[in-house]
Amino acid sequence: MIKNIFIAFFLCFTIFSSNSLASNTVVVEQQEKEPYHSKTMGELVQTFYATTGIKALFEPKEGVKDAHGKDMSLFAQGYGRIIMILICFLLFYLAIKKGFEPLLLIPIGFGGLLANIPIANMAGPDGMLGIIYNMGITNQFFPLLIFMGVGAMTDFGPLLANPKTALLGGAAQFGIFGSLVGAVVLSQYVPGINFTLEQAAAISIIGGADGPTSIFIASALAPELLGAIAVAAYSYMALVPVIQPPIMRALTTVNERKIKMSTLRKVSKIEKIVFPIVVLCLTLLILPDAAPLIGAFCFGNFAKESGVIDRLSDTMQNALINIVTIFLGLGVGSKLAAEEFLVAETMGIMAIGLLAFAAGTAMGVIMAKLMNLVSSKDNQINPLIGAAGVSAVPMAARVVSKEGQLYDKSNVLLMHAMGPNVAGVIGSAV
Repeated sequence: MIKNIFIAFFLCFTIFSSNSLASNTVVVEQQEKEPYHSKTMGELVQTFYATTGIKALFEPKEGVKDAHGKDMSLFAQGYGRIIMILICFLLFYLAIKKGFEPLLLIPIGFGGLLANIPIANMAGPDGMLGIIYNMGITNQFFPLLIFMGVGAMTDFGPLLANPKTALLGGAAQFGIFGSLVGAVVLSQYVPGINFTLEQAAAISIIGGADGPTSIFIASALAPELLGAIAVAAYSYMALVPVIQPPIMRALTTVNERKIKMSTLRKVSKIEKIVFPIVVLCLTLLILPDAAPLIGAFCFGNFAKESGVIDRLSDTMQNALINIVTIFLGLGVGSKLAAEEFLVAETMGIMAIGLLAFAAGTAMGVIMAKLMNLVSSKDNQINPLIGAAGVSAVPMAARVVSKEGQLYDKSNVLLMHAMGPNVAGVIGSAV
C-alpha cells in the first residue's frame, strides 16, 4: 500500500514539474519574441546598407574589433583595407601578367583579399583562413612538408659534379647576417621600431630567400612577426627576376658574363643516394637543431634517388607539395590584413628583407669573382652563377641562365647555377 502511494506521488510530481517547465519556457519565448513592426522601403534599404562592406569601408567607427579581438583603428577599417586590396591586385598582376611565381603569389594574394573583407572575420580563429593558419603554420608543419617536396624535386648532381660551387651558396648567406645587423640598427635609431634580438634573428632569415625556412624560424623565435616575415620572404622570392639582374650587371663585366664553364661530369647513382644520408648525419653530429628542416629535405631527396619508391616520391613532388602550397599561401595571405600589415614594424621588415636579399645576391657574385682570382683560366667560374646561391629554387638558377644568354645565346648556365642554388637551401636552413 505504501509502495503504491509513493509511486503515485512520484508520478504527480513529475507531471507537475513538466508542466511548470513548459509554462516557463513559453513565458521566456514570449518575452524574447519581439512583435513585428512593418518597415518602409527606406528603412529596409538602411538596414541592408548597415550590413554591407561599403558602410564598413567608408564609414568606420570606434570600437570595431579585428579578427583576433583587438581594437581596429579607423584607418585600418577604411583606407588601410583598400590599400591592402590594391596590393593583392598587384600580386595578381605580377603572377598572371609577369609570371612571377604564380604558385605562390596567387594563393597569398587571394588570402590577403579574403583577410581584408570587413565583417566576415575570415582570418579569425574560427574563420577559414584562421583555421588554415593554426593548422599548419603556427606549429611549423607546413614548412616541413614543403621541404619534403622540395627535397624530392631536387637534383644534387650539379653540386656533386662541381663541389666548389657550394662556397657560392655559403657566401650568399651573408644576407642573413647582414639583415640581422640591419634589424638591430633599425630598432636603435628609427622611432616606432623596437625589435628584440630574437625578433631580429627571425627577420634575418629573409636574407636566405627561403619561404619555408623563414616560417619555421619565425614560428620558433618571433611568432608575433611571422606574418610579415613570411610575406616578405615569399614576396622577394617571387621578385627574383626583378631584384637580381641589376645587381648582377652592376658587379660583373660583359666579358665575365660571357664566361663558358666546362661541361659537368656525370654523377653516379650511388653518389646521389649517399649524399642525403651524409648531410643528415653531419646535421645529427654538428647541428641537431636543424634536423627538422634538413631531415624532411633529405628524406624527400633520398626517396627520389633510391629509385624504389617512385609512388611516394611522385606524391611528394606533385600532390603533397601542391596541396600544402595552397594552404600555405592562403595562410600567409591571412596576415595581409590591414591592421597587421600596415604598421611600422612591417615596413621595417620589408625594407630589411629587400636589403638582405640584395646583399646575399651581391656576395654570391663577389665570391665567384674572388674564386676566379685563384683559379686557372680553364676553370673560371661565370660570376653570374653566384647570384643563384640564394635559396629561391629553381627561380634564381633560371634567372642566372636567362641573364647569361642575353650576352651569349650558346652559354647555358642553368645546370651550373643549380649547384650553388641547392647549396643555398641547405645553407639557409643550417
